[in-house]
Amino acid sequence: MFARYFGFVWQKGAHTFKRPVKFVSLRLPKYTKCLSYSTAPPNARRNNSSTRLLVVSVLLSTSVGWFACDYYTKKIDPPEYLFPLSSTTDVKSLKPPIYASKDEVKLAIDEIEKILGPENITSSAGELLDHSDNSSNFHKPHESERPYLVCYPTSIEKVQAVVKVCFKYRVPMIPIGGKTSIEGHMIPTHRGIAIDISRMDKIVEFHEDDLDIVVQPGIGWVELNEFLAPYNLLFGPDPCKGAQCGGICATNASGTNASRFGAAKDNVISLTVVLADGSIIKTKQRPRKSSAGYNLTNLFIGSEGTLGIIVEATLKLHVKPKHEIVAMMNFNSLSEATHAVTDIFKKGIQVNACELLDSRQMKVIQEMDVTTRKYSDKNLLLFKFGSGSDKSLKEIVSQVKGICFANGGFNYEVAYTEEQKENIWDIRKSQLWITIDWAKSLNPKMKFCPTDSAVPVSSLPQAIEDTVKDIEENGLLTTVVAHAADGNFHALVIFPPEKLEVAQQVIKRMASRAIQYGGTCSGEHGIGIGKREFLVEELGANSIDLMRKLKMAMDPLRLLNPDKVFITDPSENRTECF
Repeated sequence: MFARYFGFVWQKGAHTFKRPVKFVSLRLPKYTKCLSYSTAPPNARRNNSSTRLLVVSVLLSTSVGWFACDYYTKKIDPPEYLFPLSSTTDVKSLKPPIYASKDEVKLAIDEIEKILGPENITSSAGELLDHSDNSSNFHKPHESERPYLVCYPTSIEKVQAVVKVCFKYRVPMIPIGGKTSIEGHMIPTHRGIAIDISRMDKIVEFHEDDLDIVVQPGIGWVELNEFLAPYNLLFGPDPCKGAQCGGICATNASGTNASRFGAAKDNVISLTVVLADGSIIKTKQRPRKSSAGYNLTNLFIGSEGTLGIIVEATLKLHVKPKHEIVAMMNFNSLSEATHAVTDIFKKGIQVNACELLDSRQMKVIQEMDVTTRKYSDKNLLLFKFGSGSDKSLKEIVSQVKGICFANGGFNYEVAYTEEQKENIWDIRKSQLWITIDWAKSLNPKMKFCPTDSAVPVSSLPQAIEDTVKDIEENGLLTTVVAHAADGNFHALVIFPPEKLEVAQQVIKRMASRAIQYGGTCSGEHGIGIGKREFLVEELGANSIDLMRKLKMAMDPLRLLNPDKVFITDPSENRTECF
């Protein structure tokens, strides 16, 4: 009966083993044990052996040829399921990411502990909470999404080693710095490892003659400017106190100095970045000017930790003006104030800072009576002007005064001494905390949500007025401040706990309204989780799908700060986190 099988036979001891094959296939059954002895003569067995070798050779040749053909076909013309032949990636075309199992996470944590030492990792409840919620916004992680671990690498090499472990086991990574973000950038959507770079806070190189400095990402801009002060230099962006240089780059932050020095993108020369698989790149050399290749520096600025972890930055420095004054003037309407700002810039007058505080904000400041001087309750414009000579500065003061008066301004005041300047500018630096104290005095349970958007300067008065009207008609409170030269305004939405949902809807309408005015849903706070839903409205689906394509090319496992800026997990559909 065994002679009827197509296959080959070999003998061991008293038994014959046959590998039966009823049909030609790449998958052959295992050997079967036969209880009979072979009755074929030796010559027949030799002939069978030759036949067997021929058949095996044909099968192997066919298999190798098929696999080679398939491989090169895929390489030359890859099928869509392997690599879509498109310039964009719709989230619907993606499968949900596969992340580490609990056993794999444990292995990853053990390896990270060996790399960093037990003193540089923690899984305490307090630290895990501190690295997943900064209490400054609506967005809260689910309990099941809080980090497994917080780690504190202290060098580029340590960050690289941690990232390689996470990549090896498919563990999501959340880069974290000063924890001052507004839109939920540090809030996990998938459980993973929080990589806190705040201990990397050193100045690496200082090139005074070249007006640049190389820093680690954990140094704060306040501390950096304290170092630079004796050299009469400064770093331009000045967001909230506590913001660190890595986060400033990652969110393209700016601040009150933006009208003079711009945002982060205008103040960064190059970045050193650890990519998702642990590769390290430097985006550029130190020259201010380069047309060599793609502008990788600006690719990472504003990417919010989704494309790589910034581990070093070369920053532009600016010479402080030899003479600088602070000026202020009141206006009865927002329209008059913004027209004055527009006219000042049309005259070519250099403005170092231009801040607008609306009448509601001024009434709060007046009512709280905690400042060193008294202020009117009318809309207020604050200016900083700088110049190389005292004479030219006085000419600027005279020009600005005339422009402001022509636009309905009054109470024009100029501060020349350091004490005078500090007293006036202090109102801008402290307005947020004054407002919070005021709201708490009305109701200790009051909640707050700061949010921002930006519009063309000509649309700023209407955008602010529409926003304030919407907020107040819904029974909420607000104050508004603006970087008037940029059309970037911040509304602090104040509400009792029972009106949380109303506040959320108001803020959503504020973002959409800014886009309808030809503006942006976020002037300087970034997107994070909170404003993902507005990106398509602002930029169009193809633009977001192109960003997603870049993300998938650079982070194919979707490990770096997952689902921030836009969604990369098709099963993630939340617009708010609670």
